[in-house]
Amino acid sequence: MLFRSLSLAPAMVMLMTSFTRIVVVLGFLRTAIGLPNAPANQIITGLALFLTLFIMGPTIERVNSEALQPYLKGTTTSAVALDAASTPIKDFMLKQTRTADLEFFLRLGRFPPTAVQDLPLRVVVPAFVISELHTAFKMGFSLFLPFLVIDLLVSSVLMSLGMMMMPPAVVALPFKLLLFVLVDGWQLVIKGLVESFNT
Repeated sequence: MLFRSLSLAPAMVMLMTSFTRIVVVLGFLRTAIGLPNAPANQIITGLALFLTLFIMGPTIERVNSEALQPYLKGTTTSAVALDAASTPIKDFMLKQTRTADLEFFLRLGRFPPTAVQDLPLRVVVPAFVISELHTAFKMGFSLFLPFLVIDLLVSSVLMSLGMMMMPPAVVALPFKLLLFVLVDGWQLVIKGLVESFNT
């Protein structure tokens, strides 16, 4: 049973960890700068994966000590180990999930009023994913603003100079890259992402 559940590992990594928020925000950043293919998808995904491991470190340690090690030592069954492993992951998800999203899925599933610790994973997981997308889109909006200002300024200058045929996106790109490098953008974005998780 434990090994069968490992087949769901990719979906669990994508939808039950910090991976969703990170990869969406990094995708927004790439689009905001105006470089649809740089960094490459593999780099964005790899960075998101390693940041996920960094953020999920305490949760992974709890899963290892409370579920995996007892199972490997033969002191517990696979069913008990799976249940023990789900508790730290559920705790992490609930810390990041908005109450409104939990209530929304409770209403959709016609669940009676339920204590937070008794919420089933089929309610917690979709509520968590929706909350993560909500947060990622808010962070993406904040990332877009400075680059949008540069686009508007460059467009206005080109229009005032009568350079109608010059694509504003091409002219604005070096300025956006310069701004991003000068403010040490990668460090700011990564710091904002890591600190956005209430771990």
